[in-house]
Amino acid sequence: MAEQALKGHPDIFLTIRRSAQARRITLRISQLDGRVSLTLPKDITEVVAIEFAQQKASWIRKHLECRLQNVFVGIGKEIPISGRMRLISKGLGRSVQLKDECFYVPGHEATVPRKILGYLKVLARDRLAAASDYYASKLGYSYSGISIRDTRSRWGSCSCTGRLMYSWRLVMAPPDVLNYVAAHEVAHLAHMDHSPKFWKEVKTIFGPYKDQRQWLRIEGTALHRYRFDD
Repeated sequence: MAEQALKGHPDIFLTIRRSAQARRITLRISQLDGRVSLTLPKDITEVVAIEFAQQKASWIRKHLECRLQNVFVGIGKEIPISGRMRLISKGLGRSVQLKDECFYVPGHEATVPRKILGYLKVLARDRLAAASDYYASKLGYSYSGISIRDTRSRWGSCSCTGRLMYSWRLVMAPPDVLNYVAAHEVAHLAHMDHSPKFWKEVKTIFGPYKDQRQWLRIEGTALHRYRFDD
């Protein structure tokens, strides 16, 4: 394992490791501590790896900046829903309402984060269940259940028993991105791998998916900066 630094504003510190299983250079940014790691195949030199990281430097800095600038949800703050920013405002009544590009949240300000979080989880479950039903019907398979979590390492999964799991934060992404993830996980009901047959199935039930995958790679990290705790 080696350490290298890319000079810039700010400097980027890299951890470089080799893997006998690696077939290409992979770059990861830890959601926990922001550590940037490069995994190399045995036949790739560190010079080549550094050049690869240098080409990605702007992307790395953007994602590190998003990770560091947490947004603590509350009155006057904005959060994305369906890929569009919505202002959180003081509301009346007994329940959260989404209207005219705003969230209207009643009650004491201290309860706002919890109420918004509850609203988003219900909304995410409803939309992901509807999308899963739609793509499962197109595929001709059925799933055994759905769960919603706040996962950082993946946007969704499909178990060998046919149970689907999704990150509720997908409700903050554009609708086509949410739908792509649903189609992706539903396709695993037919193929529990990422073989060419699997990707062909995804394209059959969803259509071209390059833009949605790219959105998740570039913008997805930013969805985790919205905090609903103290």
